[in-house]
Formats: sequence, C-alpha cells, structure tokens
Amino acid sequence: MFSLTSVLNQTELPKLVFSCGDPAGIGPEIIAAWLAAHPAEARRVAVAGPTRWLATLPLTAGQRLAVGPENFAAQLGTPTVAGAKVAWDAMERAAAGCLAGEFVGVVTGPVSKEWLARAGYPYPGQTEFFAARWGGEPTMAFCGGRLRVALLTWHIPLRTVTDFLGRDNLARAVRAADELARADGVAAPRIAICGLNPHAGEAGLLGSEERDIIDPILDGLRREFPGLSRTQPGDTVFARALKDEFDVIVALYHDQGLGPLKTVDFDEAVNVSLGLSHVRTSPDHGTAFGIAGQGKASARSFTNAVEVAHRLVARRLALHQVGQGG
Repeated sequence: MFSLTSVLNQTELPKLVFSCGDPAGIGPEIIAAWLAAHPAEARRVAVAGPTRWLATLPLTAGQRLAVGPENFAAQLGTPTVAGAKVAWDAMERAAAGCLAGEFVGVVTGPVSKEWLARAGYPYPGQTEFFAARWGGEPTMAFCGGRLRVALLTWHIPLRTVTDFLGRDNLARAVRAADELARADGVAAPRIAICGLNPHAGEAGLLGSEERDIIDPILDGLRREFPGLSRTQPGDTVFARALKDEFDVIVALYHDQGLGPLKTVDFDEAVNVSLGLSHVRTSPDHGTAFGIAGQGKASARSFTNAVEVAHRLVARRLALHQVGQGG
C-alpha cells in the first residue's frame, strides 16, 4: 500500500491546490511560510489568490491561479466584503480545478464565515461548499495531533442532533473514522462512539437514545467494522483515546468533539472533509485577523494539513490500484 513517504518520493507528486483563505487574515502568510520551508514539494502545488500576493511567492506562472480584481490589495487585519469574495473565488477555482483533473485535492486557507455571509456566500462553511461543488455525503473530521475525531453532525443547532441518529448517518461517520485512521497507517481501527446523554444514557436512566437507537445500529455495523465500540460516555472517552484505548472517536455533535480536540491539539489539528470525490483539508484555526501580518502566526496546522492531504491521496491511489487489479 502507498504511504506518505512513497508518495513524496515519487518524481511527480499528486498535485494539490491551496486556496488563500481570507486575504486579510493569516492564510496568505502561513501559505508563504510553507512554500519557503518546502521548496521541493512546492514545485507540485498551485495557489489560488489575489494577483499582487501571488507575485510575491516563489512560484512559476503556471502555479499562480489569480482570482479577484487584478489590483486588489488586502489590508491585513481588516476584513472586507471584497476580501471575502476573493476567498470565495479562490475556493471556486480550486474546486473547479479538481473537477477538471488539474489537481487531486485542496488545502484551504481559513475564511471568515461572517464576512463570507456578508458577501452572499450561501453555505455554513467550506465543507458544505465543496460538497455542493463535488457531490457526495461529507463528514467533517480532524486529525494531525494526538486525537482523531469524526463528527456525526456539525453546523446544526444542538436541539436537532437527534434527528440525525439514523443508520445511514452513523454508517457514514463510522466509515469516515475508519478511513481517517487507516490513512494514518492503522491497520485495524478501534473506533469509539460518544453517547448523546451523560454517561451514555446509563442504561436508559439518563436518556434512551443510546439503548434504543444508537447501540442497535452499531451492533449491526460491527460486522463491517470489528473494532467499533458501543456508545461510550463522552466525558471519559477522549482521555481513554489519549491512553491508546481507541484510535479514533466519532462525536455526535460539533462541540462534543471539538472541545476536547482543540484543548489538546489546537496548533496541530487539521480539518478534513471526507466522503467527497476529492481530498480537502484545512488548518483547524480561524483567520486570526488580530495577528495577521505580525509574524506571530504558526504554520504547524497548515503543514499538517498538507501532509494529511498527501496521506489521504496516497490511500485513495492505493485503493484505486487494487480496484484496477494493480
């Protein structure tokens, strides 16, 4: 099976495209830092962003994908609707490039949901955008640090989570968790599922969803995923994963998974959109307008996002070769 090392040792790396994110935030500077630190890999990426900024990067003309007005210049730390439109245009260019076969995946810079909404962007986040452009049933997942986490639901009100506790949604999240762990080299993933209620319902005393809905579905899925747990108390399962009891966790809602993850992996974690036709990863932090241009931004999460993208691409290429009898 392919590994990250074997992919990086190939003469021709699978080509990724970076979208700039909001040009007033830290996205452009962490991309520039990555390019400077990885000159060999940089030959096999393209970058979508404003013309003036692209001209400052160590790229060839063919690697520069200009979007937005030619004379656009962001004021670092000051978001604008115009800048949000540039970020949106960069995502559009990256998504279209994957569909056209130019690229195998996208690493996206951080965007501002607030400013994208002001620009007329109709999606809650970037995950939903790429799902709309590429098709598929996405799962939001995170890795790159000490924890691996997949989310059953993400940008929805908490009161609606129980509407998503069906077999199809649980199977999708478990399948994504399995892919995430296997791309990291885990041969037989041990997958933990968070309960919805305190103490995973305490056998029905604190809520019946685990007993009546979730666990019976998980029992059926275990034939395909032997390492799949029954529902586990959400207040202890992350500590147990850190002690190597589990390889990956499925959280049922956004903050259940991201609270623990960002506590231990804030600077390293990577946002991954699984279940789509192309790979998409992103650093798991925001635009950080308050420190943009001050030399304080860490590129660690972006660096991990590129590495995770390569690992996911490697796994897909390996599976494709097996499917083709290679």
